[in-house]
Amino acid sequence: MGESVRRWLPPEAWFLFFGFLLNYPWEFLQVPFFEGLSSVPHWEAVVFCSKAAMGDAVIVLVAFWLAAATARDRRWYFHPAKSIWVVYLGAGLTITILFEWLATEVLSRWTYAESMPTLPGIGTGLTPLLQWSLLPPLVVWLARGQSRPASPE
Repeated sequence: MGESVRRWLPPEAWFLFFGFLLNYPWEFLQVPFFEGLSSVPHWEAVVFCSKAAMGDAVIVLVAFWLAAATARDRRWYFHPAKSIWVVYLGAGLTITILFEWLATEVLSRWTYAESMPTLPGIGTGLTPLLQWSLLPPLVVWLARGQSRPASPE
């Protein structure tokens, strides 16, 4: 991609793009951990996983914005302080736990399979928590590689 396009795209675009790109295969890899998902018709599983990856990308974006607001800098990811990492990762984990709870306990959107390890007390599946713990730092690294820090004035 040309240098001018890299400078033109806001950081949010890179976080959304890489958030989706990394979460998409993860959604397919965790299919066996959700009740009945591996037995639905192929296209239904593709649509389900695609929607989930889009939701994951939105979580990445919200976490990005919270970190940016805390740092008062949309380019926080070039030199994030530990406190900003805590905000970014903590926001994503909190949102993930909340959505998993809503989806499994309140709305019955999906059910964990017997093979899904869950956290005692809150019942959140381990694979969604690992997903948020492992992929967002990669999103930051990839976004940093495609973006350019603000030029000194």
